[in-house]
Amino acid sequence: MTDTALTEMMTADGGEGGVARATALVGRMQEICGPTNVLTDPLELRTYECDGLTSHRATPAVVVLPSTADEVASVVRTCADAGVPFVARGSGTGLSGGAVPHHEGVLIVLSRMRAILEVDPVSRRAVVEPGVTNLAVTEAVRQYGLFYAPDPSSQVVCSVGGNVAENSGGAHCLKHGFTVNHVLGLEIVTPAGKLTWLGDGTGVGNGYDLLGAFTGSEGTLGIVTKIVVKLTPAPEVVHLVLAGYESLEAGGRAVTDIIAAGIVPAAIEMMDALSIEAAEAAVHCNYPAGAAAVLLVELDGPAAEVEAELATVQAICERAGAKEIRAADDPVQRAGIWAGRKSAFAAVGRLAPAYIVQDGVVPRTALGDVLATISALSAEAGIRVANVFHAGDGNLHPLVLYNDAVPGETEAAEVLSGAILDTCIAHGGSITGEHGVGLDKSRYMPKMFSESDLDTMQLVRCAFDPASLCNPGKIFPTPRLCGEVPGHRRGPRPAAPGGMEIF
Repeated sequence: MTDTALTEMMTADGGEGGVARATALVGRMQEICGPTNVLTDPLELRTYECDGLTSHRATPAVVVLPSTADEVASVVRTCADAGVPFVARGSGTGLSGGAVPHHEGVLIVLSRMRAILEVDPVSRRAVVEPGVTNLAVTEAVRQYGLFYAPDPSSQVVCSVGGNVAENSGGAHCLKHGFTVNHVLGLEIVTPAGKLTWLGDGTGVGNGYDLLGAFTGSEGTLGIVTKIVVKLTPAPEVVHLVLAGYESLEAGGRAVTDIIAAGIVPAAIEMMDALSIEAAEAAVHCNYPAGAAAVLLVELDGPAAEVEAELATVQAICERAGAKEIRAADDPVQRAGIWAGRKSAFAAVGRLAPAYIVQDGVVPRTALGDVLATISALSAEAGIRVANVFHAGDGNLHPLVLYNDAVPGETEAAEVLSGAILDTCIAHGGSITGEHGVGLDKSRYMPKMFSESDLDTMQLVRCAFDPASLCNPGKIFPTPRLCGEVPGHRRGPRPAAPGGMEIF
């Protein structure tokens, strides 16, 4: 420790007594998880300062990497006893700032808890730890003719624990549902540090649906340490239709007509010209040349049913004005077509050094009007927007492209991003479909909900976490109930070894 760091510690709020308490806290963390699994070095801490939404950053005071549920419980209990805020983090792929650390608190990273503990192919269930990647579950059960249905585009790297926190969706949630529809039980650590279970592992329960309330609570009600997930039988056949259009409006008509025909595809996705351009440069997906929009429609199920639906979907796409239609049932061909859509978020990095990913939702019938408004807002602001979206359920992912090295562009992009959310709300939609509210969208909550609504929601949080130590400052505008206070300080704050501050 340098003399400068020592001076900073001694002069921080709390004085020598604060330093002693911080040192004792870190020492206790090291006893629980081992010295090498507790990070206080400023350079190491910077690794964890943001999630996938890089516009929000905060360096934690301490990072702890537990390996077991008991260790997580002990760490949380230590924080609760000391009145220190804590935040859980999985793979860090979230896009709402939900895993941004508290700069005066402890970041609990669950990435080392990645065991698939049990697979029961008869009851079609698996028990996994929170650090297991989404795709790893499907790979582990494929031999039994099963798969894990929720599939965020980041499923190769995102963790199941993070999926539970955000109630993640994905391309196939239109037919198969979100994470909440595939979680049968959760072992959690409460904000007081107690290990307990929500749900009995069957998906059937009595009384209040605490399992449903916890799924999608964005880490504000506790920390998940085990998940019982439902497994789905692999479909007999899968067909993927790709249709290229000369306008987004034409593709939107096809979406409306497919649903109106009584068909519920596994997925309906759409991309505009700008996102297609980026995907082509990144993965060479060979989408129809010059298309202003590409529509992907995937059908799965019994062979006879899918064949009949395939003919109907192709006819609808043609009537809507498709300039080119392709169909693929070979897994390799389907993967090649999906590569463009699944690479879109990363691919737009080729078009701009920075971008904001939005996550608004609108009724399917409003897609055309909302996309036209987004185009007008983009032109007015002089900022490009690439559109990628789950067309089947109206979940938009506008990518607002800007150069953060140019003064004023970041602020202008944020204004445009907010205007897009306002548009979604005005059309009867929502500010988030699957990415969560987190830190990024909390200021928009009063635009969707009344004060009474927000207070009622907050009462649930207060019941789990009356001290407001568990992922504070997320979802709800502050100050609200439970004693959350605005600003960066919560009272006297000692410093951790290495000069980092804690509460």
